[in-house]
Amino acid sequence: MAVTIKKIAELCGVSRGTVDRVLNERGKVKPETETAVRKMAAELGYQPNPAGKALAARKHRPVVGVLLASDGNPFFDDVIMGIKRSEEIYSIYGLKVLWRSMKGYSVDRQCALLDEIKGQVNALIINPINDERVAGRLNALVEAGVFVVTINNDIESSRRHAYVGSDYFNGGETACALLELLTGGKADIGIILGSSHVLGHQQRLEGFRQRMLRVPGFRLLGVVENEDDDICSYERMRELLAAFPTINAVFLAAGGVYGACRALLSMPAGTPVTAVAFDSVPSTVDMMKQGVLQAILYQHPYRQGRKAMDIVFDYLVNGIAPKREKNIMKNEIKLLENL
Repeated sequence: MAVTIKKIAELCGVSRGTVDRVLNERGKVKPETETAVRKMAAELGYQPNPAGKALAARKHRPVVGVLLASDGNPFFDDVIMGIKRSEEIYSIYGLKVLWRSMKGYSVDRQCALLDEIKGQVNALIINPINDERVAGRLNALVEAGVFVVTINNDIESSRRHAYVGSDYFNGGETACALLELLTGGKADIGIILGSSHVLGHQQRLEGFRQRMLRVPGFRLLGVVENEDDDICSYERMRELLAAFPTINAVFLAAGGVYGACRALLSMPAGTPVTAVAFDSVPSTVDMMKQGVLQAILYQHPYRQGRKAMDIVFDYLVNGIAPKREKNIMKNEIKLLENL
């Protein structure tokens, strides 16, 4: 049988209004009374009525800021879809989302957007650039009482409350192991990174390098950056192959996969290049069908979006702190046959 506010009031010897004020933080109550009510509610396993909780939440008007480096990067389409699905579910509680997006990894631009939403949000979901200026602004938001969740990428030197995303170091290790299997352990390798200003991209590269120590037949000839941009990726790939003609294996460690694959297709026929990438966006799937990519690593972008919003909702509406600081989505290997 459901535990009611009336039952808690009877057992504590107080009015229902007092219990309501304690459980929904509607007004001042004597400290000893508040302690007794919360203790009794916990012992009885009290769960708030959803309709009442929704009414209380709407009075607080929770606003969640979402700031993603998503412009021109199709990976984030599913992340955004997950966030928007949760937004629909939680709209009954009056939860609103303030959307901001940007292209690439300009620290100045991300800082400007953070300054723009300052004072307008109760929580923030952000795909951060790993820079001390961004960390400083996030820390200032935390100090001001804003609940901060980093998504898909984390950031050093910040006091964010939780991270939702993949294990990037493991992603690099797994990509190297895949190339070892696909090439028989002998290859000249080129890597295209998104940006060295993104913590996850650094970690993927480090994971790949560490795993490569176990493969004596591997040589890493060059690492270039493409800012997760297809046009830049096309140019960097062509330059990489021209500088190192013996490259016969490629790790595409971030976005811009389509541009890099178009560069591979444009090269004169010669030694086949084995390529491994991340994320099953439509253009990447097409490249797999054409045989340019042999395998990808999938990091569950839709689930990332849903999970980040669930964490924010639990904190803002239910008052529940995250159970864990890092919420990791496993890297999943995808071949053409199981996409």
